Amino acid sequence: MTSRIGFVGLGIMGRGMVKNLVEKNHPVTVWNRTPEKAESLKKDLNITIAPSIKSLAETSDVVLLCVSDTPDVEDVLFGETGLANGLRSGTTVVDLSTISPAASRAFGKTLAEKNIAFLDAPVSGGSEGAAKGTLSIMVGGPEEAFDRVKPILEAMGTRITHMGPSGSGQTTKLMNQILVVVNMLAVSEALLLGRAADVDLLKAVRAVEAGAGGSWMLSQRAPQAIDGYWQPGFTIDLQQKDLRLVLESARELGLPLLATSLVHQLYNKLQKDGKGGLGNHALVQALEDLSGLKVHKA
Repeated sequence: MTSRIGFVGLGIMGRGMVKNLVEKNHPVTVWNRTPEKAESLKKDLNITIAPSIKSLAETSDVVLLCVSDTPDVEDVLFGETGLANGLRSGTTVVDLSTISPAASRAFGKTLAEKNIAFLDAPVSGGSEGAAKGTLSIMVGGPEEAFDRVKPILEAMGTRITHMGPSGSGQTTKLMNQILVVVNMLAVSEALLLGRAADVDLLKAVRAVEAGAGGSWMLSQRAPQAIDGYWQPGFTIDLQQKDLRLVLESARELGLPLLATSLVHQLYNKLQKDGKGGLGNHALVQALEDLSGLKVHKA
């Protein structure tokens, strides 16, 4: 029996996810805080727009969320007009947002009291991965609920991993975010060294990307920095939200995350300069300001 899917959150990631669900023949009903985004998507896809978030909850077997931050998830779930007012016993809620692991555990416990399964299932792969259906999805929560929704997740991603109990998906995503930003710091420094030595940067990237220093960030984001293309696959503002979650978790666990803290400060500088809407690969611009060099030759 095909599950009726409700989807909340049609931002840069959510739109791509909905597209892939529909193209793989999943029936999808959507709700978005900005109705215009839902109407715009309906012009291109065979979706139903719910008149209210409660209505979406009442008519869905599985509800997927993709919103910005912990307070947004809490409001969507438990606000005065939130999903919890309409969710039926036996429904599964899958949170694709990146939020606090501790909050995910708390949300899961509260919903379990109503016989509603909750999975924290943050994603990685940027807007490109959302559009292509190639996301990596890291899932925490009850294994039986994971097994039920895995075919749905496979419509949006190519690597779906059950990480363990509630909150473990979010912790895995925070590990991913450390790797993303520290890797981009290394990419930025490498590009600046090459520019200072007057090396052909694009040729250098292609020369080293298949070796031990290769990475997705190098292959995908370095050419964009070289070209001066700063459109976001993932914005600095959203990256900073994730780094705040990383550093909060590190504080709770008593961990010194030195490189992550440094990147957080460099992004602070870019946000102060009004660049929070740029792609996270614009980290290189903070180092350009410090060095007096430009990776991109205008």
